[in-house]
Amino acid sequence: MKSSVIIAGLLSAPAFASVQHVLQSVLRTSQSAKPPNIVFVITDDQDLQLDSVSYTPLIQRHLQEKGVSFRNHFVTTALCCPSRVSLWTGRQAHNTNVTDVHPPYDPYTYSYQNATYQRNQDPPVSYEGQHTVDVITEKALGFLEDALTGERPFFVGVAPIAPHSNVDPGALGQSGLVMSAPIPLDRHRNFVSWIRDLPKQNQSQIDYNDFFYRSRLQALQGVDELVDALVTRLEESDQLDNTYIIYTSDNGFHIGQHRLPPGKTCGFEEDIRVPLFIRGPGIQAGVEENSVTTHIDLAPTIFQLAGIQPREDFDGTAIPLTPQSKATRHEHVTVEYRGKGVAEGTFSQIGATCIRPWEVLHPAEQVSSLRDALDDQHDLFYHDLPRVSFDWCDDGYLIEAEGPQLTQNHYGGSWDIWV
Repeated sequence: MKSSVIIAGLLSAPAFASVQHVLQSVLRTSQSAKPPNIVFVITDDQDLQLDSVSYTPLIQRHLQEKGVSFRNHFVTTALCCPSRVSLWTGRQAHNTNVTDVHPPYDPYTYSYQNATYQRNQDPPVSYEGQHTVDVITEKALGFLEDALTGERPFFVGVAPIAPHSNVDPGALGQSGLVMSAPIPLDRHRNFVSWIRDLPKQNQSQIDYNDFFYRSRLQALQGVDELVDALVTRLEESDQLDNTYIIYTSDNGFHIGQHRLPPGKTCGFEEDIRVPLFIRGPGIQAGVEENSVTTHIDLAPTIFQLAGIQPREDFDGTAIPLTPQSKATRHEHVTVEYRGKGVAEGTFSQIGATCIRPWEVLHPAEQVSSLRDALDDQHDLFYHDLPRVSFDWCDDGYLIEAEGPQLTQNHYGGSWDIWV
């Protein structure tokens, strides 16, 4: 019997391993008549605010129009590795302590035309001369074909690097990381010609930003075709109606906004708001959901779809997949990053109370929202709380570097009495 959990692409191996192990063990022993399959597609650096989804018609047709799209889905750290670890573990970065990206790097990870991949413990294989999205598409369809021949439910994860910037192996030198515009497939190089035909601008930076934006949209065309191929094969196998398909990105992106060059890591909505589409059994087609959701909610959601009890260390909760869902709906998002942002200094964020703050701040009162907390009766309590300050900034979650901690609750005394 072939493995029921398939991985294709560049997933965060340590974080994904725990989810993979649980899914394997639970799905293997499931006694349900026909438990669902799950296909998870995660792009790299794909924005929502810059309207990239409008240029992926196949994704719109297969996912956005056939399932629920989440307009307020946020990442909790706008950087590849920390975001993915939080996604697969369902925990905030300050609880995983994966807070930044540091060398050594795999020099071939983001090389569009010189990728190297490794399956299990097999020797690495170079695909120099082939476009990475074509390679990932071929591998993903191969894994899906293996899964479809078995009788057990399957989980397929697909992680193309598009539209992340291109990084050639030779660019990883002593002078630091050198990133260039993403490289589209040859068949997509003339896509979005209306941008090319606009009157030329004099500012060289604006010209470069236009080029960079166009390159990202071109690079996404291969991902658009990848999703089309996955959905088509599932439909041919009569498994589409019993499969949940989840599509998202690890973080967003900015190009020129806030006077910044192309990049991410910031707390601006361009960097933290990302696409999220989910289609599958019981999900209405063409629904737009405005609830606030985050990446740390995705692992709990996958557990729920697979019939797995949630882990006690999850920071997130299962996402409401229908308007009638009774799942928890959040009103806030905890966004954190401990590292250097492009032209924005160093960011940090406090707290072990960031997921359910009202329960900690008001343990004995009916306060469950910002509106409740703004009631006049609480003014004195908030006035007396210590102000946030920073003596220094570190690259990880170190409690002594996090500034004032909560020392009393609404009723005075130590927090240990209440939490």
